[in-house]
Amino acid sequence: MRRIIISRTDSIGDVILTLPLATFLKKFYNGDCYIIFLGRLYTKEIINLSNDIDEFADYAEIDKMNMSDAVAKFNSFNADTIIHVFPVIKIAKLAKFAQIKERIGTSNRIYHWLYCNKLSFFSRKKSNLHEAQLNFKLLCPLKIATNFSLNKIRSLYNLDFEALHNEELLKLKDNNKFNLIIHPKSKGSAREWGIQNYKKLIELLPPENFKIFITGTEEEGKLCEELFAFEHVSNLTGQLSLKELISFINIADGIVACSTGPLHIGAIFNKIAIGIYPPIKPMHPQRWAPLGNNVKVFVKEKDCNKCKNKNEKCLCIEEIKPEAICEYLKTIIIRDK
Repeated sequence: MRRIIISRTDSIGDVILTLPLATFLKKFYNGDCYIIFLGRLYTKEIINLSNDIDEFADYAEIDKMNMSDAVAKFNSFNADTIIHVFPVIKIAKLAKFAQIKERIGTSNRIYHWLYCNKLSFFSRKKSNLHEAQLNFKLLCPLKIATNFSLNKIRSLYNLDFEALHNEELLKLKDNNKFNLIIHPKSKGSAREWGIQNYKKLIELLPPENFKIFITGTEEEGKLCEELFAFEHVSNLTGQLSLKELISFINIADGIVACSTGPLHIGAIFNKIAIGIYPPIKPMHPQRWAPLGNNVKVFVKEKDCNKCKNKNEKCLCIEEIKPEAICEYLKTIIIRDK
């Protein structure tokens, strides 16, 4: 049985866009492979939802070890192949020292020329492909066709929905209304729409049709307090673990957010997932839109890079009108009646 490590040690959204690789590899090898996902502990709950990932390995624990122990840990995986989806020089070095037979990475990292023995020649930075499509480009050294459509990749999510059941959170749902999650912050990982825009959206959404839940960390909740004053809003900031948040997204009917992990979670659960994006490359939706059957992306179609390298507000994203998102949500309610 072939044993494969998929290495992706960054954020939740990035990990979600990598999960289809595991499902594809399981199918390609007719189930005769064992998939180990090397990631960060805080993404474990998402990784464990995949029915096609056999083992999770916490890179933070390995990173604490001395080099000898870390190599021994890599040896214990008995891996035949490692795919460096998110490049990390130490992981590349450990894989070589552990003498993993096939070590696949992109040619754009100089250290991959030293530590990998199979290179995939493409540039994420210059590509117009979606992040999920770029992940599949790393299979090229395995002589696997890599030109996947987004529709094909969407079909490769094989998730354990039974693990999401949470009776207590289910009690929060109003079955007579559209249960909408608003996740207004991003921990600084994405351009944000602005609290005033979310406030206006809440004002526009009629209480008789919508029950709204604000999610985020406790610290983010302190920045969103003016959103909690509405009668049809419930404040869940700081109250949910990641596992509970994942379960609650599955319970809700839809989510509105910028380019964050919760938006991607909602999308793969086929919820109404409304993403608010900047036009800036490579942050734009062509690269980072969530994958799902009920995704709607709002973006200001213009060529603008004014705030690309600055830690400041994005005027383009803030120009997206709350009225447009409100009207879209109302059409969803009419459609589903």
